Amino acid sequence: MDFEHGISRGIATAKGRAAACAARFAFMSVLAFALVDTALSPAFADDMADPHAHHHHMVPETARTLRDYKVPAVTLVRDDGKAVQLGDEINDGRPVVLSFIYTTCTTVCPVTSQTLSELPGKLGAARDSVHLMSISIDPEQDTPARLREYAKKFGAGPEWQHYTGSLAASIAAQRAFDVYRGDKMSHAPVTLLRTGRDGPWVRIDGFASAGQLMAELQPVVATR
Repeated sequence: MDFEHGISRGIATAKGRAAACAARFAFMSVLAFALVDTALSPAFADDMADPHAHHHHMVPETARTLRDYKVPAVTLVRDDGKAVQLGDEINDGRPVVLSFIYTTCTTVCPVTSQTLSELPGKLGAARDSVHLMSISIDPEQDTPARLREYAKKFGAGPEWQHYTGSLAASIAAQRAFDVYRGDKMSHAPVTLLRTGRDGPWVRIDGFASAGQLMAELQPVVATR
């Protein structure tokens, strides 16, 4: 009896091990298939081909906060080729909407710039009473001429200027507004807005809409 019992237990153990091995093999097969399927998918191919692809998958929600920023004393070069002080450009008496872009960006910057291009239409007759500013985070490549071409693509009018300058000046501006990420490929969508010289900055992290920006500006432009 003990001998027969031992044989039965041995057979059961062997069957259990075989079943476990089969289950592991099935799991690994499914996992391998999933990895191959992912690697062959268009989205994966796009991610491999596009160094900006991680921006495509960002959640579209925005976060609004109020901040106090000190404008740095740096010289930038406007898209018309004139050297200007950043403080003078920001504090010209108008509400200001500020973004950071670079002309070869294929994801974040075009979306941000498209939003700014829609804002003057919403402002209507008050469009000249708001100053739109875009500062390059790749100033070594973004010459005034290149910025003018970029601005033209988005139909920028006289109320919207683009700025370049030295790398040090660009980084100083980025640091001052807490958008510096060490590398242009790591930049994130941020739009900054201030309605009065002595007021706080509204910071919108994520892809702000023209409607959101207009809602911030409406109380001020309605009185102008």
